[in-house]
Amino acid sequence: MLVSPVLFFRTRGLNTDMPTAIQKINEKISRVAITSGNDTEVPDKSVFMKYLVKALSENKEKYMTAQKMFINQIIEAVMTETKTEPRYGTLELAGHVGGDYIFIRK
Repeated sequence: MLVSPVLFFRTRGLNTDMPTAIQKINEKISRVAITSGNDTEVPDKSVFMKYLVKALSENKEKYMTAQKMFINQIIEAVMTETKTEPRYGTLELAGHVGGDYIFIRK
């Protein structure tokens, strides 16, 4: 079975020790999506999923935005190994006004 997984994110409340830049990002309503492929279907065990899990499990930063993770750890790695083109984008019609999803390492 082939699927195109989409991860929809919403910024949530964070700790008070976050850097100023992260605080500013967190203050804005965020509606972003990361997809494993553009208009093509990808297998359930996709290269995209491999790098998404790797980026999350190997993260050393306390706070990491979805955009930073996508740019630094996913897009180039996936496109090097496959013909699929992962995408990161904002969902303006869903209420996005400028923030980003922030992953918090525990």
